[in-house]
Amino acid sequence: MKIMKLGFIVNPIAGMGGRVGLKGTDGVLKEAIVRGAEPVAPKRAIEFLQTLKENMREISIEILTCPRIMGEEEAEKAGLSVQVVPMEIGEETTAEDTKTAVKLMAKAKVYLIVFVGGDGTAKDIFDAMQACGEVPVLGVPSGVKMYSGIFAVNPSDAVDVVLAFAQNQAEITEFEIMDADETAIRGDIFVVKLHGFLKGPFLSMRIQGSKQVSPETVDEKENQTAIARFIIEEMQPEATYILGPGTTVKRIAELLGVEKTVLGVDVYKKGKVILDVNEKRILEEVEDWQNTWIILSPIGHQGILLGRGNQQISPEIIRRVGKQRIIVTATKSKLQSIDGGVLRVDTGDVEVDNMLKGYIRVVTDYREWRLMPVQ
Repeated sequence: MKIMKLGFIVNPIAGMGGRVGLKGTDGVLKEAIVRGAEPVAPKRAIEFLQTLKENMREISIEILTCPRIMGEEEAEKAGLSVQVVPMEIGEETTAEDTKTAVKLMAKAKVYLIVFVGGDGTAKDIFDAMQACGEVPVLGVPSGVKMYSGIFAVNPSDAVDVVLAFAQNQAEITEFEIMDADETAIRGDIFVVKLHGFLKGPFLSMRIQGSKQVSPETVDEKENQTAIARFIIEEMQPEATYILGPGTTVKRIAELLGVEKTVLGVDVYKKGKVILDVNEKRILEEVEDWQNTWIILSPIGHQGILLGRGNQQISPEIIRRVGKQRIIVTATKSKLQSIDGGVLRVDTGDVEVDNMLKGYIRVVTDYREWRLMPVQ
């Protein structure tokens, strides 16, 4: 039986700023905790490890991980036996802990490093890798935005990629590592730059790819305006609308004559808008869930509807609204850019993800729509 040595790193604070509306966790962990944020990464890590354990048949995987909350505890909860690399971590983990783990795993000659985190963790791994050679890397998504291409769509897809890699059935390619300025993003300014490239395994439809920014062309803006006009004509005066991020949804707000955060989630009701809300505020503001709608636009190229940059629209909120009252908007060029021609969801709740699967109507122009598969 083939034995594969796998490095496993968990960033335990990744993603905590999502539901509480902080658009990230870098530098604002204490504020996230004050707002009631709960850890996201440990649950995602355990889901990945449990699924991996259930699907290991002809492959023996030896896992090297970090002490305590950076992997050891998650492996124990998943019922997996692991080796712990010789390093010390404090009560609060740091970027340096991640970099130390990468160097130790590279020295131990792991075949692949799997990490649970977001773009900041990917950047730390890239920085550490510069001093210790190249080891293929795969991300299990647990951040807020995740613009980098190194991530699987969800923990289950990450397991498929690992198994394919172990059986030499996954192509090794270079993925963009994107560095987002979270301070600017919290100010509703989109500042993301290319930090570098990491090699990793690629399996079609299992890797999310990098975000593609909407083109600033006349045709694109006209298409967004046509979509917005149609949506507004169909809106009900007494209904409540939860407005997701994105320039297409912002165009709807502009034609309504109200403000809209490009990178945040807002609530529109009775002609007024409540800006940059978190999960708690949405639950407080909605009075009638049977007359509440969610308006979304998928992320360019990735095709992800929920679970990237809009975690304020939590599984609890999605359950209350229901799939039938989710309005999806996308310009024709954005739809053409989506990898595989399918939309994706990764809410962190398997039941909600399954509820959303199937087909959903996407408004693509004035009184034009098409059915798109969701997986």
